[in-house]
Amino acid sequence: MTIPVYLRAVGTALPGSPVTNAMLAERFNMSTTWEQWVDTFIGTSTRYLSVDLATGEPRYSLADLGETAARRALDAAGTAPGDVDLMVMGTSSPDQLMPATVNVIADRLGINDVRAYQLQSGCTGAIQALDVARQMLLTGRHTTALVLGGDITAKHYDPTLDLNSLPPAQQVNGLLFGDGVGAVVLATEASRGAALIRHIHLRLTGLGRTPGQVVDWYGAAGDDSVVGIAVREEYKAIEESVPVMACDTLDQMLAHLDWKKIDLDYLLPPQLSGKMTARISERLDVPDAEEISCVEETGNTGNALPFLQLERLLPVAEPGDRAMVIAIESSKWIESGLALEMN
Repeated sequence: MTIPVYLRAVGTALPGSPVTNAMLAERFNMSTTWEQWVDTFIGTSTRYLSVDLATGEPRYSLADLGETAARRALDAAGTAPGDVDLMVMGTSSPDQLMPATVNVIADRLGINDVRAYQLQSGCTGAIQALDVARQMLLTGRHTTALVLGGDITAKHYDPTLDLNSLPPAQQVNGLLFGDGVGAVVLATEASRGAALIRHIHLRLTGLGRTPGQVVDWYGAAGDDSVVGIAVREEYKAIEESVPVMACDTLDQMLAHLDWKKIDLDYLLPPQLSGKMTARISERLDVPDAEEISCVEETGNTGNALPFLQLERLLPVAEPGDRAMVIAIESSKWIESGLALEMN
């Protein structure tokens, strides 16, 4: 028989206090009209940044947030760090090339003598990390996994930048993103309030396609060809492709599970921005499912997003409820999805 794998608990960490659009407008000398434009076309009202907005000085590292999120997940699951025998982390913004951030977090938690993996990936990295952990739990050689996903994109903020000098397409990059880390405990033993992982979908679809997002490793200071912001997006391509890929992901997962849209109680859609998420949810057309979104308050936190959504799901879901998580990566066009059934 296939070994069941349960998502037992979630913990998340966001740095500092929320940064509003008004605060960004004041910091970068933008007009009231600009602030209204952000509200109207982006739809993200706040985000959390790991740097001091005034000076650009780092205040939190990915490891700092990861340690906090992991401890919260372990506490919520009633799991001691010593019970963890597998760690996997997905991120596009590790603190250093070496040591891997997942290993730094393990050290801080007192976890040792375990298998630990770090995946370099964009917005699907959280699902990819869950998939790796689940596959290893299915072998029967592990019983408890700590899975993390998160990103710190504020390391690319340049506090001296004149946003007025940038076209709107580049201004968007400074508005969409926020920082955060999420963690979950997976186990082969069921517990009250846990969710059974029914299926994980992952599919690379980027053959021959121009990347929708590029992040320069060294940031703006390390590459003379990068002007101002090191995160570059083809926003129009993302706007066109992500809803289509999200629908394809949903259709494939429903077909695999032999579920219908009407069987879904909760939908956790891709979290690009407030306005974009609303358009994706409308395109997915699952009217009987309750949507769980967070991006308007947290900003696009990359690999932390599915965990931030799951943290809102678990306390309200009832036994037997079914939930579908969808995440799309535009850097090289990857579909991902997670299907859960509450225990």
